[in-house]
Amino acid sequence: MQKILPKSIEVSNEANLPTQFGEFKIRSFRERKTIKNHTYTLEHLVIKTQDLPLNPLVRVHSECLTGDALLSLKCDCGSELHMALQKIQKEQGMVIYLRQEGRGIGLFNKVNAYALQDTGLDTVEANLALGFKEDERDYSIVKFILDYYNLKRIRLLTNNPNKIEAFSNFVSLEREPIITQCNTHNAHYLEVKKIKMGHLL
Repeated sequence: MQKILPKSIEVSNEANLPTQFGEFKIRSFRERKTIKNHTYTLEHLVIKTQDLPLNPLVRVHSECLTGDALLSLKCDCGSELHMALQKIQKEQGMVIYLRQEGRGIGLFNKVNAYALQDTGLDTVEANLALGFKEDERDYSIVKFILDYYNLKRIRLLTNNPNKIEAFSNFVSLEREPIITQCNTHNAHYLEVKKIKMGHLL
């Protein structure tokens, strides 16, 4: 049965993606959003196993170019993504990769925030100094993606209480922690996530 899509969302065909973590299927979800009279196009990605159980493991991961692609040690994003892909390959499920860099402020502003962090500000203080909230991410597309795959229950791989609260409004979930190794470069970053943002670390 063909799904009826809202005009603001397009869905690509599904393709194979062999990776060092295993064989996956990928599909892109193109979302058009209008914010303050400006229209933006965000191309999200679902990376999934061939089969999905009734209660799959799901990681909702926001893009972090510096961590995911350049393996930056300033954050835990790349390590979390790699761990999620390993777990999902083993236990079956999906990564929903959202194109909202820098907690939703974009790459340009994220680099400016990094520069402020070099002067001693933490991640929250840097975002606020640039005129943003501590976290500008929007998770509304997640409901559409979970509905697209007819998922009613998930095991959510996260430490973020905001995700738990947001997704609990439209899917039955249980949380599974995702804990990666700390290093000297990201220790303070992780402390700020725990103390100021309430992450379950």
